[in-house]
Amino acid sequence: MTNFISVQLKKASEVDLAKPLCKFIQQSYPGAEAQAEHCRAAEELSRLRKSALGRPLDKHESSLETLLRYYDQLCAIEPKFPFSENQVCVTFTWKDAFDKGSLFGGSAKLALASLGYEKTCVLFNCGALASQIAAEQNLDNDEGLKAAAKHYQFASGAFQHIKDTVLSALNREPTVDISPDTVGTLSLIMLAQAQEVFFLKATRDKMKDAIIAKLANQAADYYGDAYKQCQYKDTLPKYFYFQEVFPVLAAKHCIMQANAEYHQSILAKQQKKFGEEIGRLQHAADLVKTVASRYDEYINVKDLVDKINRALAAAKKDNDFIYHDRVPDLKDLEPIGKASLVKSTPVVVPLSQKFTDLFEKMVPLQVQQSVSVYNQRKADLVNRSIAQMREATNLANGVLASLNLPAAIEDVSGDTVPQSILNKSKSVIEQGGIQTVDQLIKDLPELLQRNKEILDESLRLLDEEEATDNDLRAKFKERWQRTPSNELYKPLRAEGANYHNILNKAVQADGQVKERYQTHRDTIALLCKPEAELNAAIPSANPAKTLQGNEVVNVLRTLLASLDEVKKEREQLENDLKSVNFDMTSKFLTALAQDGAINEEAISVTELDRIYGSYTQKVQESLKKQEELLKNIQNAHQDFSKMKQSNNESNLREEVLKNLAVANDNFVELVANLKEGTKFYNELTEILLKFQNKCSDIIFARKTERDELLKDLQQSIAREPSAPSIPLPTYQTTPAAGSKPAASPAPTPAPRTMVGTKPQPPARPPPPVISAASSSPSALAPSGTAAAPAAAPAPTPGASAPAAGTAPSQAQGPPYPTYPGYPGYCQMPMPMGYNPYMYGQYNLPYAPSPVYQTPGQPPYPPPQQPGYPFPQQPYYQQ
Repeated sequence: MTNFISVQLKKASEVDLAKPLCKFIQQSYPGAEAQAEHCRAAEELSRLRKSALGRPLDKHESSLETLLRYYDQLCAIEPKFPFSENQVCVTFTWKDAFDKGSLFGGSAKLALASLGYEKTCVLFNCGALASQIAAEQNLDNDEGLKAAAKHYQFASGAFQHIKDTVLSALNREPTVDISPDTVGTLSLIMLAQAQEVFFLKATRDKMKDAIIAKLANQAADYYGDAYKQCQYKDTLPKYFYFQEVFPVLAAKHCIMQANAEYHQSILAKQQKKFGEEIGRLQHAADLVKTVASRYDEYINVKDLVDKINRALAAAKKDNDFIYHDRVPDLKDLEPIGKASLVKSTPVVVPLSQKFTDLFEKMVPLQVQQSVSVYNQRKADLVNRSIAQMREATNLANGVLASLNLPAAIEDVSGDTVPQSILNKSKSVIEQGGIQTVDQLIKDLPELLQRNKEILDESLRLLDEEEATDNDLRAKFKERWQRTPSNELYKPLRAEGANYHNILNKAVQADGQVKERYQTHRDTIALLCKPEAELNAAIPSANPAKTLQGNEVVNVLRTLLASLDEVKKEREQLENDLKSVNFDMTSKFLTALAQDGAINEEAISVTELDRIYGSYTQKVQESLKKQEELLKNIQNAHQDFSKMKQSNNESNLREEVLKNLAVANDNFVELVANLKEGTKFYNELTEILLKFQNKCSDIIFARKTERDELLKDLQQSIAREPSAPSIPLPTYQTTPAAGSKPAASPAPTPAPRTMVGTKPQPPARPPPPVISAASSSPSALAPSGTAAAPAAAPAPTPGASAPAAGTAPSQAQGPPYPTYPGYPGYCQMPMPMGYNPYMYGQYNLPYAPSPVYQTPGQPPYPPPQQPGYPFPQQPYYQQ
């Protein structure tokens, strides 16, 4: 009697997971050791997928365990890799489990760059394989019953989980096998079968009949709900799989209800309700009779029929001779209670007991993003502090250069180079002088052009793919069902526009640096000359020996020494700010584990204040101290200027010394800016190469998806009929006169499912009617041959005589229909008088000309055909 339903597995196309995952790992994790470990895990994941989906699976627990491990691993990597069409783009292709396809194309399939789609299909296979394993269990022992019940409940939970999550996971219309309607129906079927297993277990354990009746009635209810789901959904009956399932569900519904009535009748007999016993047994007999007559090719109920009939016969005999209890109507019987012992097993990861995360050491994507934002906040804070200190140092150098300090107080003789100028000249020469600046400026355009070419090539690839997608969308219109390229590439185009803006700003900054260099180039070149040439280029003046040892000069020297100390402290403070390093991964992981989410802003601000608070305070103290020193230096320099003798020569000498000091400051700043620009362009090249790789990867994935979609469209177009279906003749669709209407079927909870038959070709048209005058043999006999009446066969007893005036019937061969414009099948020529399909020859007053022939018919026999020496007989008789 038991005939359980199992679900077919979906088939997946081969996918290499290792390559895109390793590429993402190499881009995201700089450490070589971490990269190698994560890449090994990616290769292991690819092997696990091949083991779970790339081969036929046995109906065994080990195969299900492999599928469950792969599903758990997909759930584990989902928060760690950004699977999407514009990031880690992996296209997963799955075929519909129930669509058998057609002669001109394969079964329906769907390709999506979505990890949620892969998870859904893998979970479907988990439920399907669990149903197959349950159907293979030996239900004659307790272990088999327990295993079957467990697997059916798991399968029900898997299908129910898909029903709840598939639309949000795919963000588009799924194939019919994983649509909410289909998997919801499968979940009900699995739950009904699990309930039936518990019914079998209770029957085997000989539990109380009241309990068994409730279990069977609940199973019948589940089967009835599943049948209604199949019947009322428009898409499901189109599937061959569900056409096979329909009769099984209907039969199981009747069988379980019959079992419930049978066991309830036993309970009624125990309670001395003999009329109720007979009423329930009669209902049970009607139910199993319906199953035996309608669904016997699907389920054998002979044993159940015999058992119920024996019980019914015994009950009737006892009631007729002893009890004489009234048999109530079916509608007057009390409803049987229900007891459900099954429920869908919820999907809680990990499903596998042997699961170990291959990427356990890889932080989740949410933590990576939080760390990235934190690093950006940290860089902004450090750069802002360093920029404040550098700006203050440049301001101090500018003030000192405008005051010609410290050269003014070092110029004792008036005809030698001050020591501070000599130190500046030596420093410039050691750094390569003007040649260094020229080389750095020469390299900038090459670096800029390289970056522009990479960016332009990346955007060109996007433009070409988008143009191709637009052309195909215009060609196929609504058939072209995939994300438009212009929508998909919005983040990439925004990123490319940002890089364009960065390059434009860099070009402007390069122009400002070049202009500044041209302004101070001659003075910088003067600093690069030897001491003798430098001394000759500086005008001489009368010495200010009277100011040496003056209190004002001593105050200026003390203030300048303090300012130099502040500059040195800043350099050390800048190095300290750059060297601070703190890994926030553990903080974010703890927050994610505790709260399930990460408040990045609150955590980052708190930690940055704790780590960099003291450094920020030192920076502000340094700025404030410099401001006081510069104010005092300016006041002291005013007193120094009043005491100093001024003349044209001394003023000219002082102006040259100021220009040399300013040139030194500009040289230092120009070299720093140019080196920073070179570093910026080199780092931007790496970023743009990653951007180009990202564009290339997504375009390759889109090309693969495009090829798959084009292939599916071609198959779909090939499966479509090339012409509208031809309507059947009226005499084939209208019932014959006098035919009796079909008898109404016996009442049954589930209607019989009619399995579709093969379409038949149109029947041959009836023979033409022949008039009595034209059908005489003498009228059609060749010249020179005596006409003789044809001997008619004796009528068969019980057979109706042929109608008068009709041609003798001919043995029928295979049907060869003819349609307008298409000549029919040409048979071998027959004697003219006995070819009933030679239209038009019987009613013509003359023999048809051999020149003019009916299209599609063989030519007339030539006139030289000899006459028959004996009376001509029909070729075929009935």
